Amino acid sequence: MGSKGHYRYHWQSHNVKQSGVDDMVLLTKITEDGIVDNLKKRYMDDYIFTYIGPVLISVNPFKQMPYFGEKEIEMYQGAAPYENPPHIYALADNMYRNMIIDGENQCVIISGESGAGKTVAAKYIMSYVSRVSGGGPKVQHIKDIILQSNPLLEAFGNAKTVRNNNSSRFGKYFEIQFSPGGEPDGGKISNFLLEKSRVVTRNPGERSFHIFYQLIEGASADQKSNLGITSLDYYFYLNQSGSYKVDDINDRKDFQETLHAMNVIGIFADEQAMVLQIVAGVLHMGNLSFKEVGNYAAVESEEFLAFPAFLLGIDQERLKEKLTSRKMDSKWGGRSESINVTLNVEQACYTRDALSKALHARIFDYLVDSINKAMEKDHEEYNIGVLDIYGFEIFQKNGFEQFCINFVNEKLQQIFIELTLKAEQEEYVQEGIKWTAIDYFNNKVVCDLIENKVNPPGILSILDDVCATMHATGEGADQTLLQKLQMQIGTHEHFNSWNQGFIIHHYAGKVSYNVEGFCERNRDVLFTDLIELMQSSEHPFIRALFPESLQAEKKGRPTTAGSKIKKQANDLVGTLMKCTPHYIRCIKPNETKKPRDWEESRVKHQVEYLGLKENIRVRRAGYAYRRVFKKFLQRYAILTKETWPSWRGDLKQGVVHLLRSVNMDPDQHQLGKTKIFIKAPESLFLLEEMRERKYDAYARAIQKAWRRYAARKKYVKMREEASDLLLNKKERRRNSINRNFVGDYIGMEDLPELRQFIGKREKVEFADTVTKYDRRFKSVKRDLVLTPKFVYLIGREKIKDGPMKGQVKEVLKRKIELERILTVSLSTLQDDFFILHEQEYDSLLESVFKTEFISLLSKRYEERMQRKLPLRFSNTLEMKVRKDNWGPWSAGNSRQVQFVQGNGHVAVLKPSSKTLQVSIGPGLPKNSRPTRRDLTQGRQQTTRPQVTSVPTRAAPPPPGPHQNGVVKGFHNTSQWPPLNSQPSQRIPYQGTKSDRPSLPRQGTNFTEQHARIQHNLDFLKVPEQGAAGKRTGMTRPNGGKAHRQMTNRPPPAGGRPKPQPKPKPQVPQCKALYAYDAQDTDELSFNAEDVIEIVREDPSGWWIGRLRGKQGLFPNNYVAKI
Repeated sequence: MGSKGHYRYHWQSHNVKQSGVDDMVLLTKITEDGIVDNLKKRYMDDYIFTYIGPVLISVNPFKQMPYFGEKEIEMYQGAAPYENPPHIYALADNMYRNMIIDGENQCVIISGESGAGKTVAAKYIMSYVSRVSGGGPKVQHIKDIILQSNPLLEAFGNAKTVRNNNSSRFGKYFEIQFSPGGEPDGGKISNFLLEKSRVVTRNPGERSFHIFYQLIEGASADQKSNLGITSLDYYFYLNQSGSYKVDDINDRKDFQETLHAMNVIGIFADEQAMVLQIVAGVLHMGNLSFKEVGNYAAVESEEFLAFPAFLLGIDQERLKEKLTSRKMDSKWGGRSESINVTLNVEQACYTRDALSKALHARIFDYLVDSINKAMEKDHEEYNIGVLDIYGFEIFQKNGFEQFCINFVNEKLQQIFIELTLKAEQEEYVQEGIKWTAIDYFNNKVVCDLIENKVNPPGILSILDDVCATMHATGEGADQTLLQKLQMQIGTHEHFNSWNQGFIIHHYAGKVSYNVEGFCERNRDVLFTDLIELMQSSEHPFIRALFPESLQAEKKGRPTTAGSKIKKQANDLVGTLMKCTPHYIRCIKPNETKKPRDWEESRVKHQVEYLGLKENIRVRRAGYAYRRVFKKFLQRYAILTKETWPSWRGDLKQGVVHLLRSVNMDPDQHQLGKTKIFIKAPESLFLLEEMRERKYDAYARAIQKAWRRYAARKKYVKMREEASDLLLNKKERRRNSINRNFVGDYIGMEDLPELRQFIGKREKVEFADTVTKYDRRFKSVKRDLVLTPKFVYLIGREKIKDGPMKGQVKEVLKRKIELERILTVSLSTLQDDFFILHEQEYDSLLESVFKTEFISLLSKRYEERMQRKLPLRFSNTLEMKVRKDNWGPWSAGNSRQVQFVQGNGHVAVLKPSSKTLQVSIGPGLPKNSRPTRRDLTQGRQQTTRPQVTSVPTRAAPPPPGPHQNGVVKGFHNTSQWPPLNSQPSQRIPYQGTKSDRPSLPRQGTNFTEQHARIQHNLDFLKVPEQGAAGKRTGMTRPNGGKAHRQMTNRPPPAGGRPKPQPKPKPQVPQCKALYAYDAQDTDELSFNAEDVIEIVREDPSGWWIGRLRGKQGLFPNNYVAKI
């Protein structure tokens, strides 16, 4: 969204405000300043994502952005690259589609310094993949676990640092495993180097892990009582740094999310209680302090021992003993014996902290293991890996943890260089592509400085050697380490030393490390006394956290933290190298953690060390897209007939053929030995667009055929349902039985004067102009409208006074709730009359579309009332009328309508005081049903220009005034009949030219009809001469009428005769006597007086003709031959 109101960013690729360039490959000047300026423009307009080719740059906005909803998920799902603005969803969709299409594992490497937004980016990727992938209940359960693992691991592994309020203090590689159909059906988390020292100490202004604060803020009264929970500042482990609250974190709410996550993952209630019990036990352990008694440590206040001993299920005295003394094995000659060594205060504090750190670390490992077991899959197929690892860190005081974190980031930078810069250039050489090499900094030299084994040994190897020879405590070991580093690698170009530590020139800048505590933290030994103590717990859960076998003979060096992280980092690199990588480079715009705050120098520093300039240069000089020939042909095979469905021949020749067919400029691509390289993204977009058009055309053809089939099926079903209501109960009109249903015959959408009476959200199911008969059987026109809730009858009245006097306005005459309708009565003959019986009084109506109306009314009535609409059929119908208090009709409130057999298709009405007699000829038999046509006809039969077959249905007879099937046009309110028309008059509706065509009366022969339409043509004669045309003395031989003199006019074209026009081929023609509206797709519609070319005559009564370029069937009794 834009920064100004009229620049709202709505995430569509057209009509949006332009801020810089979406893809920095398109920058005019490739400099660090140009890159920073482009990122700043976009950031200030809330565009946080930018591309460098396939690499996504994400700038932390430090606020919730509006474009991560369902709408954006739909927009990016299946969209072509660059079709929409840059977004993390585009990268996630590209990963997911590539995995399915290419059958290759994918991974995304999210890198950047602490606070740049890596964890949030990982969450968005996992939520997107979870949202767009399908699956049933089991798959949904896996998705829930994937999403809920985030808040759980963040609670136990994230903390507030001076750089980031929700900093990941561990690294994780989350593999989402998929079935071949693209459904997530498993997963696995690998975690790296939890910063467990944060449990016991941290820098000023920082917090420990979130879970401690969540428990204190969110625990229930019972939990607080059972776990001894008090205030935050009571606990020594929490009050050292003086930071308790974080502005944008709600610990109470987050605690409930943590508990919910444990439920989803499948951790039972008693296990959850034990986890929280250990968390509380760690807090209480920190409140144990020691005093010096005769050079040895003693617990200062023994009452503080009770709660941690109770929570951990261990003996209080034993806990005191193990914290103040240590059992050591001593070997003398061939014998070994154990002796207890009493500890001093510093050693006792170290032991206490070691136990606290071990408890938290093992709980964290237990949670990771629980998540993995819940998602376990017996065999791997495809997977997408998301690497969310601690960012590069530079603090005031940098210790062993920062050294390990920055080493892992150095390894990730090496992968990025290997795969995006080095590997790309090497690939061009291998494939024989013309190429100019680009220089870049390869940080392998820094990685070797840290992890080399020998010649020269790396920092980790030297550290392990020092730890192997150090005594029980680390006194003096750190200084020994510093001396050895200066001796062995002091001359390295990326290494310097100072009196308290050393400096490494990392890819992200120089970092000064303090060696204090390096050896102790690297050794990471949990003394056997503490393991024995925990194995003596009365809680099986705690015993299971310490499964070590203490009797086993120890051989070789113990594993150190440094060697462990080195192995994990190299294993991770190996895993990532087996996948198709994608990159997100996160940038932190400021240190204030505030939105719209931009620190130029900080961003420029990150742009430099992330190597964005070199990345852009390689992308611009190189080729944006490369694919092996086989996969390229598979993807774009649809573009030509020769390559579809598969190319038979040499793969390279197939690629050449394809490129020629799309006219791709030779400068835009090169063919290597096994791959095609396409230079500009625009050329790739051209291929993608052509491919989409092909698929779109085929999809449209399939959709069109299906929609045609579905529509015809629907109309057949509607006709049959309507017909079933009258089956064996009422005779049918010939033109009614096979008619398609239209619904709105008066165009309600274009008539606001009628829509005003209908509810805003009410759907018009049916609308028609009908004839209504009142208590005196006087006819009047009404608009009949059916909605899902009401039946409306709308009429017209003259305004009697005021400025609008004499004008006609629309008036709502009746509004009947469907629930108030009692029944509907009809005769058994073919007439169009029906009576709506309502609780107050009834309405006698006549409509040519009665079957459609009653069918729709029945459906809506059944939906609302849960019972069928009662229909009554009789030739003597009773109707209840509204009482009047004057006139000869005031007595009695019922009328009768009698139906008798007569002649013809037009109803003859004979009204009397209380009875209306309707006489009409016989119609189709009562058991008549619509003609079922074959819905599975081929396309050719409906679209073939030459019609060769005629329908089996009978051709319709010439229409009468009440023809069923006449289509009405625009509704004109000024053409209504007089309001005082007599009952015996049958005045047809007179509309404008675009209204329903007027129909000839029954029995009118063609000659009379023809004579009636011969209008006076005198208006075509030349008018009398005006004043300007009078001439003095001019004689008028034609009796005073002025005509132009033709005799003196020179012949045109020098007297040459006008060439005769080419004779038109003689085609038999006929003129339409009446208007006809097509009742099916293979018929012609025409108006009276239209001239139709006759293609073929048929004895069935259906002729084939051509009108206005369309060929189709029409009934021969509607026309006369010319």
